[in-house]
Amino acid sequence: MARNMDRSLGDGGMPLLAALGVSFDGYGEGWAEAAWVPTELACNPTGIVQGGVYAVVHDAAMNFATNSALDRGDRCTTLDVQYQTLRAASAGDELRVRGVVTRAATQVAHVESEIRSAGDELVTRAIATFLLRRHSREKR
Repeated sequence: MARNMDRSLGDGGMPLLAALGVSFDGYGEGWAEAAWVPTELACNPTGIVQGGVYAVVHDAAMNFATNSALDRGDRCTTLDVQYQTLRAASAGDELRVRGVVTRAATQVAHVESEIRSAGDELVTRAIATFLLRRHSREKR
């Protein structure tokens, strides 16, 4: 059963995400989704989403997905994120973000994220590993 992450819907508890135009609207055990309409803050002076902003959005989506797969009291920390941008997005574009845990072991989770256009074109994708701190196991 998915951990209750309802309080993290919307900006995920991070005002920066709201300022960038990200709003989480769904999750389940090991996945999370968000709508993203990039704001001017997310973009360079020519109106194109700045590359580093993709890293922030991917990391947030994968973190949300990982936390949704953990028991209450367990935590995760990003170890690394790698992403590739295949096409540009601009301020005002309607995008979808999805993070998915592909494997969760005792101490490490492998996670993927995609950002797609309204026409379902892949804009950027990422992979990451997260360190898992399982509180429930530490007490044993």
